[in-house]
Amino acid sequence: MKGIWDNSEVKELFDVVEDYKTKNKSLKLAFAIHAQKYGRKPNSVRNYYYHEVDNLKSDDKRLSSLGINLQLHEKTNVVYFSPEEEEELLNDIDEMVKKGVSVRKACLTLSGGDINQMLRFQNKYRNYLAKNKKEYETNLQTEEKVMPSNVVTFKKMSKTLTDSEVQSLFMGLVRLVKRTALEESEYLYREKLESANNSLRQMISKLDGKEREFEKLKEELNVVKNENSRLLNLNFQLRCDKAKELKDKIMQTSEKGK
Repeated sequence: MKGIWDNSEVKELFDVVEDYKTKNKSLKLAFAIHAQKYGRKPNSVRNYYYHEVDNLKSDDKRLSSLGINLQLHEKTNVVYFSPEEEEELLNDIDEMVKKGVSVRKACLTLSGGDINQMLRFQNKYRNYLAKNKKEYETNLQTEEKVMPSNVVTFKKMSKTLTDSEVQSLFMGLVRLVKRTALEESEYLYREKLESANNSLRQMISKLDGKEREFEKLKEELNVVKNENSRLLNLNFQLRCDKAKELKDKIMQTSEKGK
């Protein structure tokens, strides 16, 4: 039920976070996927997660019952850029952007594929743009930029755009939005598919364990059946021996009476 967290959902959330941390994926996406599955808001999931991490530090009994390793959920300390590192990073991103590379791809390349590092670079660059927007735009307009042949540039117009130019610009933006939405949906689909595969593998593993347990119980049952059959035969034999012994005594008594 929305609003109530039971132990199974808490354990699932922590398992997803562990999986994303191990694979250097964004925790924001982990929170979003969990929120979508349980009808919650991503920010609420994120806030609950960090609040629960703090709670579990002082609740060993609950921590043990959930089977959570808190060492895998330590909060990441913020590492600040030095002035030299910041200047070098911004220059490297600028150079790649001027060549037609998106900011996201530039940051991913510079991070060596590390998603957390990529997000860190991207946030730093966007904060820089927000603080120095006017100066940055002026520099871009005055610099000589070498653009690849596959990049379409828009020249600054000194007069109002014509209807055809506005329409062309609009259609270009529509195509860009569609492409971006498609890439994001494909990425989210792959994440959901991977999560579903992980769940399926876990279920198959559990079923395999149950099957082995069932076979073991069958063997134990056969042993009990065999032992029961042996005891029945032994009991029957003892009764037969007892009856024969009694019969022999009766016959001996009868002969003596004669």
